[in-house]
Amino acid sequence: MAQSASNSNGKKIIKIDVSSDTVCPWCLVGKRNLDKAIATAKDQYDFEIKWHPFFLNPAAPKEGVDKKSYYENKFGARAQGIIARMTEIFRGLGLEYNMSGLTCSDRNINNIVFDMHRGSTLDSHRLIYFAGQQDLDKQHKLVEELCLGYFTQGKYIGDREFLVESATKVGVEGAAEFLEDPNNGLKEVKEELEKYSSRITGVPHYVINGKHELSGGQPPEVFLSAFQAAAN
Repeated sequence: MAQSASNSNGKKIIKIDVSSDTVCPWCLVGKRNLDKAIATAKDQYDFEIKWHPFFLNPAAPKEGVDKKSYYENKFGARAQGIIARMTEIFRGLGLEYNMSGLTCSDRNINNIVFDMHRGSTLDSHRLIYFAGQQDLDKQHKLVEELCLGYFTQGKYIGDREFLVESATKVGVEGAAEFLEDPNNGLKEVKEELEKYSSRITGVPHYVINGKHELSGGQPPEVFLSAFQAAAN
């Protein structure tokens, strides 16, 4: 098991590995609550956060489908209740849940061989990996920017222009050139999927200091308790 290390300033280091997908609303909820917990505990700990890919719909077509229609087709009579619940949760975070735009399609993934060149969130995961190679703080901010665009502004996560704009906003350099070659970051995304996400079935999923695991959009106090346990 990983042991808690300390910086030269005497504060213990909390390392957090997060598996997520950029079209998962609970991943944004979890990130916002994680950020609140970090802000509360920043005088006690230093944090290192790394984001890793997960595909909710690995066989999704790149062109996407209408988001609202997708929810209605997938959840049927429960769709409106789910949307209302997420709208309420997002408002609690000071955000407006936006159902306009496109999402990935939920095709029969059980009968399709996983293909790394498919899946409308693939480019976003390649970009998140690329950002992390430059700076983990930029990576963390990029995840926020992508999720805000998708969930509150009706942006399509597979749109190259949106991805590049998001990267530019948080200071990631060379995003357009990196995304231009579909092979850039492909091997690394696949490796991270196998290392961090192959044994989990849903996101968000957090591993704290390599030994404490949490799943879902946990409230800040749950993260704070996990920080304390991981630091001991």
